[in-house]
Amino acid sequence: MIGKNYELIEHTADIGIRVKGKDLKEVFKNTALAMFDIIAEKRTDNREQITEKIMIKQKADNLDELFINWLNELLSLSATKEKIFCEFNFKNLDENNLEAEVGGCDIRDYKVNTEIKAATYHQLKLAQISSGWQAEVILDV
Repeated sequence: MIGKNYELIEHTADIGIRVKGKDLKEVFKNTALAMFDIIAEKRTDNREQITEKIMIKQKADNLDELFINWLNELLSLSATKEKIFCEFNFKNLDENNLEAEVGGCDIRDYKVNTEIKAATYHQLKLAQISSGWQAEVILDV
């Protein structure tokens, strides 16, 4: 990934990230990209090759729950399917529903640096700001 669209936040035991996006879809996408950027780096300079596309549908009582469910579903799918997700196309996203097609690359094409167990509600902030949306989330490692 060229140029990072997130910054690390100081946290004692886990990893915290602050991510921005022009709209809700972009902040969900950028947070997922940041999470996978922390997990692994591409082994070669070759272009990422999508080997599998998966539809993800989520329902939640509120936006915070939807956001955490999204990230944790991606982590779960990454582990079970041995993929690093690098493409995110949202069909629908509102405060309670998400439908997205995600593209995964073979994990063997990456060097895994960090195992992220889960995205947490601890110190979670997801808010509209003057330039769009911003998320702060702590990742359990």
